[in-house]
Amino acid sequence: MMSTLDRYHFADIWEAISDRVPDRVAIVCDGVELSYGALEERANRLANALLAAGVRPGDHIGVYQVNGPRYFESMLAAFKLRAVPININYRYVAGELRYLLDDSNVVALVAHRQFTDRILEVAPELPAVHTVLSIDDGSGVALADGHLDYESTLAAASPGRDFEAEVGERSGEDRYVIYTGGTTGMPKGVVWTQEDAFFACIGGGDPMRLNGPVERPAELLDRIIEFDFVAFPLAPMMHAAAQWTSFSWLFCGAKVVMNPGSFDALATWRAIEDQKVSTLIVVGDAMARPLLDAWDEHGPFDTSSMFAFASGGAPLTPSLKDRLMEILPTTMITDGFGSSETGAQGSQRLQPGEKAGGMTRFVPMSDTTTVLSDDLQPVEPGSGDVGRVALTGRIPLGYYNDPEKSASTFVESGGKRWVLTGDMATVDEEGTIVLLGRGSQVINTGGEKVYPEEVEASLKAHPAVYDAVVVGVPDERFGQRVCAVVASVPGETVDLESLVAHARNDVAGYKVPRELVVVDTVVRSPVGKPDYLWAKRTAYEALGFDLD
Repeated sequence: MMSTLDRYHFADIWEAISDRVPDRVAIVCDGVELSYGALEERANRLANALLAAGVRPGDHIGVYQVNGPRYFESMLAAFKLRAVPININYRYVAGELRYLLDDSNVVALVAHRQFTDRILEVAPELPAVHTVLSIDDGSGVALADGHLDYESTLAAASPGRDFEAEVGERSGEDRYVIYTGGTTGMPKGVVWTQEDAFFACIGGGDPMRLNGPVERPAELLDRIIEFDFVAFPLAPMMHAAAQWTSFSWLFCGAKVVMNPGSFDALATWRAIEDQKVSTLIVVGDAMARPLLDAWDEHGPFDTSSMFAFASGGAPLTPSLKDRLMEILPTTMITDGFGSSETGAQGSQRLQPGEKAGGMTRFVPMSDTTTVLSDDLQPVEPGSGDVGRVALTGRIPLGYYNDPEKSASTFVESGGKRWVLTGDMATVDEEGTIVLLGRGSQVINTGGEKVYPEEVEASLKAHPAVYDAVVVGVPDERFGQRVCAVVASVPGETVDLESLVAHARNDVAGYKVPRELVVVDTVVRSPVGKPDYLWAKRTAYEALGFDLD
């Protein structure tokens, strides 16, 4: 029987789409294909197994996995039960894992077996975790006592999906939570309703933001694409960008290619050729730069299938955008802007032949995005005033288990509720938002504010610079001075004088680096964001400052 579709609920939408196109390939990972129908059946079996284990509506299920089809099965199973999947960074050490599982109140885990030792280490302090489904990942790790083997558990479970009889009626108010780590502090869970997340994060039935969101749930069935479209998100599924992009295309009946392991630039180009990828989604320079290196060393590659090269989660440096336009002359380059707290807010789209130029900027998708001053008033376009990027309308409910942080991030102004992203920006005369950087990383030198990302963009355009992060270090006269932590292009030498001369062409004199620390590699997060705490420690140690 075909599903009806009258709610903005992830499980309803998935079931309706998979019923319509059961034989289409949904997921490709490491050469293995899984159809919509097969994924639906396996998700039903997992949901029934979790239901039998005692998982109930509102419960949190930890998804502790590297990339693979089981990640989708776990998320879909949770949605079917009106439970909440919790993304877990698989690089966490025991202390970080313990914190996240405790903070998120996880009651069950669906985990790859390679993480068994870490799970057992923290288990004594987490009595609420009553069920662990262990996926044999070929690591050779034995099934632990008390853990359930994933495949045999699914084989014994029912493929039926009459879940509402057990868990009650689904609603667009059912929760979706995404944990975000950042580069400092412990992870925090952003709590959305599924209906708001469907529109704000997953595109509202319009993944490319070309036709506008649907006006009613059943309209999604009319938007199932009738041509081959292949999306390839390179970020791991534990990251919001990969979840949102993947589901936005699955909810249209497209194919999603998954990166089976660590990011490999050469393997990515070959997958684009083999799978005839339509849109590639990267996370900023940390992925774009190695892709360009692999192109220069091993290319060219056949990219005739590519419609778009998109970045989400971190902006692309303008110089890299221009280089991408050179090697992909028929491909649209898209730099998306948003966060776990806002969903997708806007983008800069470069058509073939266009130049990026200047600072990172984006055109808001609607009038719900603006820049608010310190007194929470909109910044006047063209005024040059600096404020924080803000969003109203479909926004999260707050942070899970953190009312204090919620109160400082989700604010009231002008009779509306806003989320403040922490991104500092101005608004030009045309209404385009010009990003300056994160307010938490701003450098105050002699009363002037320096936003690291602006300086980093200039430095990374220097021919001898491979990667760069900018931090503030102590200065007796000015309070702070600008320090560049730089990794050079192999075979090249970087010196401060050359960097200063280069940067003066792009930024004011007070923004140019006064110190230089050269490193072998700039440390970034698993999804490519700069680790400013590492950079600050590295700079302080190299320059002889004490880090309090």
